[in-house]
Amino acid sequence: MKPLNISQDIISLSDFKNKASKMLHKVQTSHRPLVITQNGKAAAVLISPSDFDLLTEQARFADAVNRGLSDVEHGRILPDEDLE
Repeated sequence: MKPLNISQDIISLSDFKNKASKMLHKVQTSHRPLVITQNGKAAAVLISPSDFDLLTEQARFADAVNRGLSDVEHGRILPDEDLE
């Protein structure tokens, strides 16, 4: 996912409603998130399905690494000879 471009990637909810098809296409082709505002405040962030998949895969990997590190810290490990 590419970084947010402040001048192009923030849109009001009413503008999004009027340009939804165009905005969906833009998110899919640019791979930049789109911030949708409501009453002047960020209300949602829209990302492409492939970017969502990448983020969830990265989160699952980071969680697995953290669980492994926690196992090592708490002594929940097996010696090499027990792996056979």
